[in-house]
Amino acid sequence: MPSTPESSTPAASRTSGAQTLARGIDALKFIAAREGVTVVEVSEHLGVHRTVAYRLLNTLADALLVFRGPDGKYRGSFGLAQLAVSAYSNLREVALGPLQASSDALGVTVALIVSEGDIARAVLVVSPRNGAYHVVFTEGSTHPLDRGAAGHAISSLLPHGPSAQPEVIAASTRGYTKTFGEVEPHMYGFAVPLQLPHGGPAACLNVITTRSDIEHDAVARLQQAAQDMLVALG
Repeated sequence: MPSTPESSTPAASRTSGAQTLARGIDALKFIAAREGVTVVEVSEHLGVHRTVAYRLLNTLADALLVFRGPDGKYRGSFGLAQLAVSAYSNLREVALGPLQASSDALGVTVALIVSEGDIARAVLVVSPRNGAYHVVFTEGSTHPLDRGAAGHAISSLLPHGPSAQPEVIAASTRGYTKTFGEVEPHMYGFAVPLQLPHGGPAACLNVITTRSDIEHDAVARLQQAAQDMLVALG
């Protein structure tokens, strides 16, 4: 009986693509966790020859997931941020309406920020459709959880003790936190914790602004937006 195409295909050729994909994912994680790596470092990490690592890095660079700097080291490119943001497409869709309403009412930029390990990542950033001046930052941008209103608000939803930072304790007790100049110089941050349902990550709604006078209104708007999101997410 003639063999079928599947039975005649060597096992190695059927898994080689998966192995390459696994190496690519491993390489991306390795690069994203460091401030620049060389081809040699990637090859040693993956346990492959330098030419294999070089071809893999070229493929990732063609996909705009990494780039090679003037120093010859590879770093994460903006394609990684696009992937990170698109991973939250359903959440972004639910959040867009409440965040846009809050942004328009306050005249400031409002963001949905989620926890990823020990970092906070902006997965949706909405600017007001009126007003001449407001602070803008990039979707996909990150900062450590131990700083900024967003980081403290998210940290208040994670296990912590009485020795936690005062801003984390404040977020736990009063439902929001306020900072000044912790992430961006001369900027106020207001953030409301948001525990996403169905096993979702700890998150927050966040405002970064030059204005301190909007604290009461900003907190009220963010808390209402968070409640609207939770209702929509069920």
